[in-house]
Amino acid sequence: MAISVKNMSEVFGKDVFTNKGVFCGRVSDLDVNLSKFRINSLVVETGRGSFLSDMIGSKKGVIIPYTLVVNIGDVVIIKHIAPTIPTESETIPETAELPTIA
Repeated sequence: MAISVKNMSEVFGKDVFTNKGVFCGRVSDLDVNLSKFRINSLVVETGRGSFLSDMIGSKKGVIIPYTLVVNIGDVVIIKHIAPTIPTESETIPETAELPTIA
């Protein structure tokens, strides 16, 4: 999507929802490739109780690649993302055996 300064300034502060209607936060910043006049990613400030804050905890902002953006209008719509659940082989054991010194 080619951008203009007017288009970019209108994106700031817009609410961000997934395509399943789940609130994620508000756009607080943009990563822009000025040589190609393209948006690389959005920085979304997560709000309390939002989908992203539940997923990542108390981080201030989440970088959303522009490839996940479905539409920008009155609100920003992104593709729904689900947290990955680690498989049993990927989990780290809570207690590890310490090597014995002979």
